Amino acid sequence: MTALAQNKTLKIGLVSVSDRASQGVYADQGIPELQKWLEAALTEKFAVETRLIPDERAKIEQTLIELVDERQCHLVLTTGGTGPAKRDVTPDATLAIADREMPGFGEQMRQISLHFVPTAILSRQVGAIRKNTLILNLPGQPKAIKETLEGVKDADGNTLVKGIFAAVPYCLQLIDGIYIDTKPEVIESFRPKSARR
Repeated sequence: MTALAQNKTLKIGLVSVSDRASQGVYADQGIPELQKWLEAALTEKFAVETRLIPDERAKIEQTLIELVDERQCHLVLTTGGTGPAKRDVTPDATLAIADREMPGFGEQMRQISLHFVPTAILSRQVGAIRKNTLILNLPGQPKAIKETLEGVKDADGNTLVKGIFAAVPYCLQLIDGIYIDTKPEVIESFRPKSARR
């Protein structure tokens, strides 16, 4: 790993996919929740690119390509549009522009959500890689976003099921060489001893 790769500033794309929020019918809650959680969880400073767009597959694809290819985000988190309704096309758009799928992320997101709602099996969330960028589809509700990222905890704050973000720092290190970490009181990131600084 080069010194440049180690010292890069993490760049995160946040995409809220919602017909009504993008039309101003109500305020978007996805992007503010994601930003608040990242600020609480990450130990490093990071730059953010935000996009609020409608549930239109072509627009979602175009936005993801822009954030990866032009804006060079290391991580892109989408929120919304992951259910079985006809307008829910975020996973389809993500897979259409992806080089590789990361199925473990979708499996773990559903596993976490099943602790809270039986309808979690209706979610089509995916994780994928385009070039050197990890793209993750998160739920649309702020509470579900936090649960998915952080995992399931008991009344004493002990982790019962790990959140997906535990694996994100090491994944980014493997695909792009960037080194980031999390605050253990929010979520403890995991990487093998050989990959730790």
